[in-house]
Amino acid sequence: MQAGVIMQAIFWTIEEVAQRAKQFYEQGIRQEVEHGDNIGKMIVIDAETGEYVIDESGVESTLALKQKNPNARLFMMRIGYNAAFGFGGTMERTVE
Repeated sequence: MQAGVIMQAIFWTIEEVAQRAKQFYEQGIRQEVEHGDNIGKMIVIDAETGEYVIDESGVESTLALKQKNPNARLFMMRIGYNAAFGFGGTMERTVE
């Protein structure tokens, strides 16, 4: 870190990270990604910048975004579904 540069940490709750990422998704990302082959894939969104990456599991996307910014606040969701993962329940598709 350079002398004279002060870095301020911004602490967000899990709910704040989710809210910000969902705002990015609803305000533009959705129209870009909710189609064809992307349905069912995982999208990882940087809640600070709105940058996102898509892959099958979310692992590669997370690694890619963390490589760019190790302190990124990330949120993962399944494109076209109401949940990222199902545990004994069902995931409802929100897009045809």
